[in-house]
Amino acid sequence: MKHIEIRFGDNIETHAAEEKSFEELFQSVNPIFCFSKRIWKPQMDIFETRNEIIIQVEISGVRKENIVIEVSNKAVKILGSRENDHSDRTATYRLAEIQFGQFERVLYLPSVIDVEKVTATFFNGFLELTLGKLFSKNIKRKQNVSIDFI
Repeated sequence: MKHIEIRFGDNIETHAAEEKSFEELFQSVNPIFCFSKRIWKPQMDIFETRNEIIIQVEISGVRKENIVIEVSNKAVKILGSRENDHSDRTATYRLAEIQFGQFERVLYLPSVIDVEKVTATFFNGFLELTLGKLFSKNIKRKQNVSIDFI
């Protein structure tokens, strides 16, 4: 069974803010104007209970092996790619709303999490991360944790 890769660390970096190119300006208005590499942001929900933070990500069509999750005690970065499987490259599009290519989202968490209490499931196009909260009396540093997915 293939697993989703989760990396743990103290620092989650986002790409540096760069000047938007002409192409990127049009892509933000309408993704149909994108001519080359598209980076899209899947829709997400993040909510919390007394003991957990739950993140749900809508990434239908993404293979489990194309997902990488980076977790620190303050943020989560979810990245991967969705491949375009259209076989007829000569087709004329009348509507193109489904986005393909690379995606990346960084979420800064409302509470410190316990990296030993992280689980992930991927079912019917939804990735769900469950992150156990770390309460101030239990704070300790842990570098590497092995996680098995359901």
